Amino acid sequence: MSELTTGRGAKIDRPLSPHLQIYRPLINMVMSIMHRITGVALYFGTLILAVWLVAAASGPEAFHTVNSYLDTWPGRIVVFGYTWALIHHALGGIRHFIWDFGVGYEHETIDLLSWGTIVMSVLLTALVWFFAIGGLGG
Repeated sequence: MSELTTGRGAKIDRPLSPHLQIYRPLINMVMSIMHRITGVALYFGTLILAVWLVAAASGPEAFHTVNSYLDTWPGRIVVFGYTWALIHHALGGIRHFIWDFGVGYEHETIDLLSWGTIVMSVLLTALVWFFAIGGLGG
């Protein structure tokens, strides 16, 4: 509760704006938060990608050094997470692009696009990694 003072000096107790303790989290609220989180993660992942590309251009020794860090379990998890964040953020951007046309604001469509973003980001990340680690005999 917060106090509000009237013009006569009397204090009135008024409730604060409802927060996350009051609202049940909806899928579009979660997706908004995830879009921001993946955007921040992309900053750091792109920095790692840039270091990897500079190392590749610098020569085999530098490339081997950077690659040896990325070829560890923690490195693979970071690269896998970057792949998912990139795909998830891109699909979230497509969702917002659809809304920019003024369509898809019905509750059912918002839920469908939100759940679709989650499902498709997981499936597309798995597909990318399936081919990256030599799927289909590669």
